[in-house]
Amino acid sequence: MRLAELSTRSGVSTATIKYYLREGLLPPGRRVTATQAEYDEKHVQRLRLVRALIQVGRVPIASAREVLTALEDDSLDRNFRLGVAVWALPHGPQPPADDPATQTARHTVDALLARLGWRFSEDLGPLSPAYGMLVTAVGALTRLGYPCTVDDLAPYAHSAGQLAVADLDSVDRHEAPDEQLEAAVALTVLYEPVLLSLRRLAQAEESNRRYGQAPSDGPEASKE
Repeated sequence: MRLAELSTRSGVSTATIKYYLREGLLPPGRRVTATQAEYDEKHVQRLRLVRALIQVGRVPIASAREVLTALEDDSLDRNFRLGVAVWALPHGPQPPADDPATQTARHTVDALLARLGWRFSEDLGPLSPAYGMLVTAVGALTRLGYPCTVDDLAPYAHSAGQLAVADLDSVDRHEAPDEQLEAAVALTVLYEPVLLSLRRLAQAEESNRRYGQAPSDGPEASKE
């Protein structure tokens, strides 16, 4: 297919496709003339991945290039490739090193990971952006005096473990490496608001169950 058809198939403008080509985010097509090239389904799939990284994941161009470079490196296993893709996503603030609450939070997080037996996450330690985000959050809870012991955090961690299984089950439905990376990025980004919404709905339901008034048996109940 030519550039115009690639644009139509992918929903990406020709100008944007040319920009991706210049930036090395999209491999060049097969040259047919001095000014024209042909593209195939792999280019359509790559554009989907690039859009997932940049538009959905808000990944900077340079970071997206690193992800795509890792994708094409046959010496890297699937675990590492997926890790590169997820690590490239924007993360929250890292913990302030000079805050006393940070050290307390690090001890709590390390103890939590040890209890869970998450040795891979424990070994990554400060290298992981997610680890830093967790330390920052626990540090904020510590400063404000809210419960954040290992026992307090453990139920959330166990739920996260179950969610990780569901996430990777969804990723495994795709066979091609490009599709798996696209799914990993899209699921990580798009399911976070889903999780937040479901949690708030569940809180409302549980609050109503615990503290809400018992519903009446019908309109006539108030007249008795």
